[in-house]
Amino acid sequence: MIDSHCHINDSAFVNNPEAYIKEAKDAGVAEFLVVGYDLKSSRIAVDISKKYENCNAAVGIHPSDVKRMGKNDLNEIEILAKDPKVLAIGEIGLDYYWDKDPEIQKQQQEFFIKQIEIANKLNKPISIHCREAYEDCYQILKAHPVRRGGVMHCYGGSAEMAKLFIKLGFVLGFGGTLTFKNARRPKEVLEAISNEDYVLETDAPYLAPDPFRGKQNHSKYLYLVKEKIAELRGISPEIVDLQSTQNFNRVFK
Repeated sequence: MIDSHCHINDSAFVNNPEAYIKEAKDAGVAEFLVVGYDLKSSRIAVDISKKYENCNAAVGIHPSDVKRMGKNDLNEIEILAKDPKVLAIGEIGLDYYWDKDPEIQKQQQEFFIKQIEIANKLNKPISIHCREAYEDCYQILKAHPVRRGGVMHCYGGSAEMAKLFIKLGFVLGFGGTLTFKNARRPKEVLEAISNEDYVLETDAPYLAPDPFRGKQNHSKYLYLVKEKIAELRGISPEIVDLQSTQNFNRVFK
């Protein structure tokens, strides 16, 4: 399996990434995409990717962090992104759940577009964080096409909107929320898409799957997401592993 979105760069794990990686490998996870959310975490993600062969990085400014970023942060992100171990720009996007001020939302949109421009300049895909902003996110992606597409991380929109993002060259990231008993929408989305349209992720240390919901998440729990997808799609976990790995490799080359 490949964990397409995790935060080994988080304070919960960063002091002992080697132990984290070993535990996950023992549970069947072969590779990790360590995703940044601000300049500091992006730098740590790159450092981890250089130290561990089976780790790669994504660098970017999370929408809820744009109001705290320094004036040179985007320039630094672009410099980091030139490293061959950086596979994507992310996580970037829009979050109207935490930021309801229209001015802050406008700022998020501006920096989302600027980071799309960095991705296109460097010919890299993007990892999108989107919460309660799917229509605006879609309109921005239509107006500013991403040359290499990317991943809709922790996708929580409708099945109809999912198909629109897929047409723009994106795959959908499924993680622990899919295993929740009340997860009606992610299950509907999974049923509506094809085998080429999804990747596995954990978002560790967040959004642990059942039966660990509410606890600290870890890449070693990725098998629970794989098994839930297999159950919902009526196929074997091995086929889910193969399909999701092929999809990851196609997007991130």
